[in-house]
Amino acid sequence: MMAVAEQPPFERKSHKLAFRHALSFMGTAMTAVCASIGAACLIIILGYVAVQGAGAVNWSFLTQLPAPVGEPGGGVANGIIGSLITVGLATVIATPLGLLCGLFLALFGRGWFPEVVRFLSDVLSGIPSIAIGLFAYILLVAPFRHFSAIAASFAFALLMLPIILRTSEEAIRSVPRTIREGALALGLSEVVTTLRIVVPAARTAIITGLLLSIARVTGETAPLLFTAFGSPFWEANPANPMAQLPLQVFNYAISPYQSWHQQAWGGALVLILAVLILNISARLVLTARWRR
Repeated sequence: MMAVAEQPPFERKSHKLAFRHALSFMGTAMTAVCASIGAACLIIILGYVAVQGAGAVNWSFLTQLPAPVGEPGGGVANGIIGSLITVGLATVIATPLGLLCGLFLALFGRGWFPEVVRFLSDVLSGIPSIAIGLFAYILLVAPFRHFSAIAASFAFALLMLPIILRTSEEAIRSVPRTIREGALALGLSEVVTTLRIVVPAARTAIITGLLLSIARVTGETAPLLFTAFGSPFWEANPANPMAQLPLQVFNYAISPYQSWHQQAWGGALVLILAVLILNISARLVLTARWRR
């Protein structure tokens, strides 16, 4: 202790600074190692799915109906169309509701009620997807005794809603207050200022959140087990059971046929590519925003 006390002040500061630099370096190194492990796991999964599924993906696989049991060939075209319809309906349901809630929280987000809305949104985002599917089954399937793509879209909309809500709120909050105040000073009403000035200024971030929410539900399978149920035929009526690509991957994967296992890998590869394209699109939109 005497030795430390006898050191000049600048030497003690130098030792503390070196210690902090060492801690910072260790933290940075641990973060880089953890990020590398996560990225390596993702690359391994993507590579394995690509290797296993590349042999099954071709034009016939993307454009044909599933083959009957015991017959080789077939495709997942009805599943791709069914997934597009279901996710599209979910987007139509969740987007206006999430955007309006985000607007409300961003503009009038003080007090106990907005805090309750944020809390419930956070809770909803953490509920397992299979529980969401069971809720949709109790609400829309069991009373009518009929599976449908509408019920699946409702379940997907519940999964998308908290993502759209929070990203919309943050996007609108990021618009400088001076822009809003300037529009009001020019005589525009509150509604016109919000709809024609604030929302267009935040649209890039809102679109990014929307794309991420679509990517979130595109590969979901658990809610579909309770709602859409699946179909081996062409079906465009959302009031009926409808084929879904994640469901087809699930059914093919648990079948006893080797050819169906190969098709399951092909369907998984198509799903991953779809999600990857949506994420890259969201990244490009976000990058374009920051370049402005």
